[in-house]
Amino acid sequence: MRTEQRTLRIDGLDFHVRVTGDGPPLVLLHGFPDSGEVWRHQVEPLAAIGRTVIVPDLRGCGATAAPTATSAYRLERLALDVLDLVEALAPDSGPFDLAGHDWGAALGWHLAAHHPDRVRRFAALSVGHPEAYRRAGLEQKLKGWYLFLFLAPRLAEKVLSARDFDALTRNAPSAEDAARWRRALARRGRLTAGLNWYRANLTPKALATRTPVVRVPTMGLYSTGDVALAEDQMTRSADWVEAPWRYERLPGIGHWLQIEAPDTVNRLLVDWFSSTG
Repeated sequence: MRTEQRTLRIDGLDFHVRVTGDGPPLVLLHGFPDSGEVWRHQVEPLAAIGRTVIVPDLRGCGATAAPTATSAYRLERLALDVLDLVEALAPDSGPFDLAGHDWGAALGWHLAAHHPDRVRRFAALSVGHPEAYRRAGLEQKLKGWYLFLFLAPRLAEKVLSARDFDALTRNAPSAEDAARWRRALARRGRLTAGLNWYRANLTPKALATRTPVVRVPTMGLYSTGDVALAEDQMTRSADWVEAPWRYERLPGIGHWLQIEAPDTVNRLLVDWFSSTG
């Protein structure tokens, strides 16, 4: 099975990308404070169904460059990064399959909503459609308290970096992941780069912009042990999908479901992306 790590120049930045397998492209998008490593258990099973699995470190994360301007992390720009990476690695391949977790899921919803001609099937892990998240109930409002901290320049950096990034790493899915996060976030400017995903996309102007309905077949995966996300922000996403919708609930699993329950997640993703409908 072909597997390689590549560096591609996109928008003047060096992007680190893992490429595994052969066939139509399937892109896996990570969230914060992660890199493409969060998908390490999914790559080979998905490549085995005849896909070229593309796993980038998104801008500001992992081994990819981190621009300093907050505006460089707007979803519109991040979406172009993904489209350009797919075009560079699989030119003229047609619509690609897409899965995203955490901020990667939010980016995936944006791609599916605004570029439906480029996405064949989509799987959203943990994070629902932005409009469903916006309309979620009190539980989600309470679970999302940390957003007020993340949006505070300097204060967030001070709090989150204290005690060797304990506030972030205490909820890591494994000691391996916690150590990886500490190494990544200790690099100059990297914590701010990750927080800029929030600061660029949770401004009053950005929040006033509604996300269109998605006309791409979509599966939502939610784990009931998620400390940051309530179930209704995923289940209500059905109201914002005008295409086949599938919902899968993983009881007792935490936020990093693809690490905590890899066999279940792999089975669901393989089944979803194997469909030709």
